[in-house]
Amino acid sequence: MLFRAVPTPCVGICSTTYGDTVCRGCRRYLHEVIDWNRYSDHEKRLIWQRLDGLQAQILPTYFHLVDAELLQQGLRELRIPFREEAGPWVWLQVLLKNMARQEPDLARFGIERLDVSGRSLAALREDINDELHTLASAYYDRDLLRAVRHP
Repeated sequence: MLFRAVPTPCVGICSTTYGDTVCRGCRRYLHEVIDWNRYSDHEKRLIWQRLDGLQAQILPTYFHLVDAELLQQGLRELRIPFREEAGPWVWLQVLLKNMARQEPDLARFGIERLDVSGRSLAALREDINDELHTLASAYYDRDLLRAVRHP
């Protein structure tokens, strides 16, 4: 069995250098950004699971996943790189990151938009990113409080 290296979640927009405890780009905690290369593959996968879970919590508020295979197929056709093991909500976030300004026909990707506010897909994506950061920050605060209470 061939094992691939666990990729970094870094997207090249690191706000931890400006004092954020949760990166606005990849949503990792500051210590995870700093120590990433020291972590085992198992630890890295656990971090990925938490990061992927954030998207699975937020995106269903705005979208209905009709056909995950269509989404996967569409990403492949457009040659947009994605982590297959991550799952469809993460794949959708990748699609939004790469195509939100183009306002794609989401039905082509097996996605139905639930948010009918009239906001552009790009504006909606920015709102989703803000929500993802808020949720990641709340998890950080919760985890930090647990660590302080139970050293």
